[in-house]
Amino acid sequence: MKSQIKPTIYWSILNYKDWEMYIAATSKGLCFVGSQSMPFEELKSWANKRFPGSPLSESQETLMKYKGELVEYLDGKRKTFTIPFDYNGTDFQLSVWNALCEIPYGEIRSYSEIANKINKPAAVRAVGTAIGANPILITVPCHRVVGKNGALTGYRGGLEMKTRLLELERQGLSQ
Repeated sequence: MKSQIKPTIYWSILNYKDWEMYIAATSKGLCFVGSQSMPFEELKSWANKRFPGSPLSESQETLMKYKGELVEYLDGKRKTFTIPFDYNGTDFQLSVWNALCEIPYGEIRSYSEIANKINKPAAVRAVGTAIGANPILITVPCHRVVGKNGALTGYRGGLEMKTRLLELERQGLSQ
C-alpha cells in the first residue's frame, strides 16, 4: 500500500496596523486564519489535528496573495474574497461554513437562521459547534453570526476581535 503524501502547510504572520495573526495555506488554498495576537501554538495545534504529519513551512511568498486580500478587507476596501480555500471538515461542517460564506458583508445572522439555511432547524447547537471549528476566520465570516437576541456570542478569535470585525464592516457599509 502506498503511503499518502502529506501536504505542506505554508504559514506566515499577518502584521497590519494593529492586527497580528498567523495565516496558513496548502497548495490548494488558504486553510487557516488565526485569532488576533495568538501565539504560533494555535496554528501548530490546529495543524496537528487537521493535517497530522504535514510539515509546517514558513513562506512569505506563498502567503502573499492571501495577505493581500486580508489587508484589503481590514482596510475596508474588500467585501468578498476571491482567494481559494482548502478547508477540511465533515459534510455537516462544510455545509455550515458554506452557509457562512453566503452572509453578505455587514449583515448578521443567528445560529438558528444558519440551521434553517442548511435544512437542519433542530441542529442549532451543532451549528454553533461547527462554526467554532471554522479554521479560516474572517474569510469564512463566522463573526457575522450572533445569538437569536442579537447578542454577541462565542468566537474563536475572542469577542473583542468579533466586535472589531463587525464594526469594521459597519464602517465599510457607510463609505
